[in-house]
Amino acid sequence: MRTTRLRSRLRGWGGVGAMAVLCALALAFVLLLPKLERHRPVVPVLGGGGPAAEAAQARAGTCTDATAQDLSLPPSDATGPAVEAVRARGYLSVGVDQNSYRWGYRSPDDASGALEGFDIDLAHRIARDLLGDAGKVQFRAIPTNERITAIRSGRVDMVVRTMTITCDRLEQVAFSAPYFRTGQQVLAPKTSPVTGYDASLAGRKVCSAAGSTAHDHLSADKKTGRLPASTDISVTVPSQLDCLVRLRLGEADAVVTDGALAASQAAQDPAVEPKGAPFTEEYYGVAMRRGADDLVRRVNRILDDYRKDGGWKASYDRWLLPTLGKDTPSATPPVPVYR
Repeated sequence: MRTTRLRSRLRGWGGVGAMAVLCALALAFVLLLPKLERHRPVVPVLGGGGPAAEAAQARAGTCTDATAQDLSLPPSDATGPAVEAVRARGYLSVGVDQNSYRWGYRSPDDASGALEGFDIDLAHRIARDLLGDAGKVQFRAIPTNERITAIRSGRVDMVVRTMTITCDRLEQVAFSAPYFRTGQQVLAPKTSPVTGYDASLAGRKVCSAAGSTAHDHLSADKKTGRLPASTDISVTVPSQLDCLVRLRLGEADAVVTDGALAASQAAQDPAVEPKGAPFTEEYYGVAMRRGADDLVRRVNRILDDYRKDGGWKASYDRWLLPTLGKDTPSATPPVPVYR
């Protein structure tokens, strides 16, 4: 039985033993992933003008997390060194998830284990409009805590991986205009007394992914007292799906993650469910290297077209409608406000 099929079939797990096996298989697959990728050199994205271009990015003094999604560059079809570097190489290198059901995951119905999902559709659309061929994209599986490092090191041209736009991240990478709206939410077993992001988390172990906005909120709210002092937030993992594994193994009592991901994980494992309403408002963006202004502008143009021509809605209806529904703010693409 193929590892990819086991990894994606979470529905109907029978207990702790199955979960432990899944953990081992997941680790083995991650170790083998580099060998499965095509061995082509990744050319670092060229900068867009050095210090002057860096200075053009959003500044901490003018940014708040409530407005961070409005600080991207206006769209343009103009080319530049970053776009030309991608075209010269002949393919787009994109960091994605391979374990987020309906976002970026290995298809159990494809013998090759092809990636599919909402984020994968977007990456293919960017490749199509940028290079004339949706297939000219090389996917690289990137853990949550390595997304920024992968961009800054030049390992990938961009990350399309449920990545929230924040002020802190804007100091390290550039973002496109937002392409999805969500918010942080609690996920816990259906039988759990946890009711949401509230006092019911007292004395509970809460899992989050290192480098995620969920972990940032937990840390900040523990300091300010919004979370009970007895809440244990020490359980962190490299990738968000690992929290679901910890939950089912009894190593965590609850998970904090994006509501969109929580809904997908509840669809994977019927023993868990989102608890309470989302307690933040956040936006996903395509992350790129600071200074690659021409690539950011081009992606913003592609996103504009993707919203207008129905591509975004078609992808939402295919992947996310079954878990998020149509009567939610997430069901329509965000309206961009450029700086």
